[in-house]
Order: sequence, then structure tokens, then C-alpha cells
Amino acid sequence: MAGLALGFPLTQSTGGSDPDLSLLYDINGLAKDAPSWLDRTMEFVGEYGIMLAMVLVVLWCWWSVRRRGTTEDSVAAVAGLIWAPLAAGIALLINIPIRGFVERPRPFRDHQGIEVLVAGKTDYSFVSDHATMAMAIAAGLFVAHRKFGLAGIGLALAEGFCRVYMGVHYPTDVIGGFALGTAVALLLAPLALALLTPLLSAVAGSGRIAWLVRSKRPVPGPAGRPETLGIPEPRTEGTGTGENDLAA
Repeated sequence: MAGLALGFPLTQSTGGSDPDLSLLYDINGLAKDAPSWLDRTMEFVGEYGIMLAMVLVVLWCWWSVRRRGTTEDSVAAVAGLIWAPLAAGIALLINIPIRGFVERPRPFRDHQGIEVLVAGKTDYSFVSDHATMAMAIAAGLFVAHRKFGLAGIGLALAEGFCRVYMGVHYPTDVIGGFALGTAVALLLAPLALALLTPLLSAVAGSGRIAWLVRSKRPVPGPAGRPETLGIPEPRTEGTGTGENDLAA
């Protein structure tokens, strides 16, 4: 079913009037003119580096959100962070039947002159797993924390560029992956957060593992007084006797 009324290029060419193929040759052509050390760097970054960076951003976001705001804020943010990798996994599962239905070959199998930086890619091309996973995590990050989410989106865009630069995907493979990852992360987020939030609220109220959701370190309040992250301070009224209590 390759090509399947989607206009996917299936014959050997060098671009022509097909914008998808022309953009592939333009971006992948950079690899031909680049020094070998840069190609090796792009190979590592595109295969592993950006995804490792995404994990570090998620961990940094978790460390930040659990130390700021109230317990309620921390619970909501951590729920979003947990949803991010779950959304990526669900998106990858959804992509399995999509790939089998479209059956689009890798670009280097149908077109000459492609500089392939990663050998051994024998599965189908549409949609890109790397782009899907990266954007799903980025969208989940955006749900948890806007600034970290924007950083994740930047990394996802860089991942998509690398996949085309490496000659293993068409630009539309990447765009399809971005769309799939975003759709899964955002459309299923309300249901996922509704399930995760009560669980994390219970964790935040527990003793031993509460640090997974919130820090015990007091956070400065709006008037400079320390907040206790949603834990009420003990009441002192009524601890005396007689008229002093009433006066208080």
C-alpha cells in the first residue's frame, strides 16, 4: 500500500516538483558537504543524544516543580511529567498499525543520491518514531510546565531535522510524527491527569515517598513568610484557660 493516494514519491528521482522530496535532498545534501566528524555527531545526536537531553529536561523540570508552589501545584505538575513518557509510549503503539497500513519505504530505498548516516534501517518510514516520541514528551512537558515544555518542543524540532539530515526519513514522516505525538499527548491528557492526580495526591500525603512529589523545604510566600507547601500550621488559639482564651 505504499504511496496510497498520499503523493508519496516511490520512483527514483532527485526532487523535481515534489516539495517533500526536494526538501529531503536540500537538508540531506548538507551531510554530503559536511566534514565526517560533523556527520558522526549528527548521527549520535539524532539517534540518541536528543532523547537523552529530553530525559534530562524532564528530570530538571521534576526537580524544579516539586520545590516550588503549593502541594496542589506540585501534584498537578508531576502528574503532567509522568504523563509525558506514557503519552510517548501510547503514540508509538498507535504508530505500529499506521506504518503497516501506509507501508512507505525509507527514502534511500527509492531514491538515488541520499547520504545515509545510519545503516540497517529496514522498517517503514511513515511516521517517524523518533519524531513521534520526542514531540509527545515535549507536549507532556508543556502540560506540566510551560517554559520546560518550550525547551522540549525545541528539542523535538531538532530531532526532526536530524532524522531528515541523516537520510532516514522524509520531511512528511517527521511532520506526521509531530502531529501524532502532539495529538496523543494533548487529547488524552485530561483523562490521564484525572487518573494520575489522585494517586499523586496520596503519595504527597504519605511520609516516606512524599519527596517524589513535593519538597519538604519551605518555599517563601508572597509576604516573605515561609509557606509549608499546603501543610497547615498548628493552631495556637484556645490553648490557655479562662478569660484569656476568650480575649484571644
